[in-house]
Amino acid sequence: MQTYQVTLEVNQRPETLERILRVIRHRGFYVIEMNMRSQNNAAQIHLTVQSERELHLLTNQLSKVYDVIRLDF
Repeated sequence: MQTYQVTLEVNQRPETLERILRVIRHRGFYVIEMNMRSQNNAAQIHLTVQSERELHLLTNQLSKVYDVIRLDF
């Protein structure tokens, strides 16, 4: 299994974290570590995920989530 680090900047809304975690699960990745810091109406989420799949399969889908502003990996 490969371990990857992903950082997201998102609009802070109650459903945003649920959407992100659902995409991670549906793409076959496991969250190993998660850290979230909120500031005003935005939040920064640092994720460590693990999977046998390639990272681009996850990042392509995360970039399409409505409240994702920026994605770094």
